Amino acid sequence: MRHGIGYRKLNKTGEHRKALFKNMLNSLIKYEQIVTTLPKAKELKPQIDKVITIGKKNILSNKKKLFSKLQNKKSVSKVFEELSKRYSSRKGGYSRVLRAGFRTGDDAPMAVIELVDRNPEAKKVDKPKKVEKKDNEKRTDQKVASK
Repeated sequence: MRHGIGYRKLNKTGEHRKALFKNMLNSLIKYEQIVTTLPKAKELKPQIDKVITIGKKNILSNKKKLFSKLQNKKSVSKVFEELSKRYSSRKGGYSRVLRAGFRTGDDAPMAVIELVDRNPEAKKVDKPKKVEKKDNEKRTDQKVASK
């Protein structure tokens, strides 16, 4: 019989699995595209779809519900302010899982999970801008050369 087999356990304890998906949800909301193994991506897809569906109805109880799940104020505010407006006319299917070959170390199947109609600039959120550094270096070089 197949009772009680509702999801993949991924060889992890319940607490580890819960923390893993919380972190992956926060990363997916922040960057709008992440690379992970195929089973993790397939398990994450329904969760991110539910998070966005909850975020479409902007009421206090939904904010509290999302904060208890994500535990990150920036992620919750992005879901309510940005993602809910982007997907207001869409009735579901906010994310997609694309196969991305196999990992070199252990040959695990890899996948890219991304939000549909994602913002390509979201991947560069944490990367520092290199243009400003080059301008500062040129200015210091000019000062040194003039002295």
